[in-house]
Amino acid sequence: MHGKCSAAVESGRRLLLCAAGAAPLLAWSHALAVESDPLPVPQGTPRERAVRVYNEGVKVLLERRHAEAQKLFEQALALDEKFAEAHNNLAYSVRMQGAQHFERALRHYNRAIELKPALAQAYMYRGVLFTQMGDMAKARADHARLLGMDRDLAARLALAIDKAVASPDDRSGIAGQYE
Repeated sequence: MHGKCSAAVESGRRLLLCAAGAAPLLAWSHALAVESDPLPVPQGTPRERAVRVYNEGVKVLLERRHAEAQKLFEQALALDEKFAEAHNNLAYSVRMQGAQHFERALRHYNRAIELKPALAQAYMYRGVLFTQMGDMAKARADHARLLGMDRDLAARLALAIDKAVASPDDRSGIAGQYE
């Protein structure tokens, strides 16, 4: 009987040691998750002002006031040039003003992707832009990349490629407002 108790105590001791050893790992993994969560924009900084102007630009863009939205996104980028969503939405707003703006839109989609490679909206609408420019190979390449990121946007891009025209009423490629 003593041997069984001793074995049970030893087993319990090992379990406690394992639990004690796992506790710091669990705490560490939780700390990583918390650190990777989005942080609030620091008050009184150029980034905060850029976000405020950007959010106003999104409102205006959703009202289809493209030239006005363009100016707001340009202001946001003057405050924070590394604002990927502002590059994406600036590209959208200038693209919607006509083919004469396609090269500029392409530069801003490319910059958005350079800054934030996981920004699915930029791939979606760059693919639409490539379709409008007649570069179906590049449009399909963006579609292939988008399949692993956002299947809904990929389906919308596939439709635009299939029709070989972009729908001006589809605003799903606009990056949303910050909260």
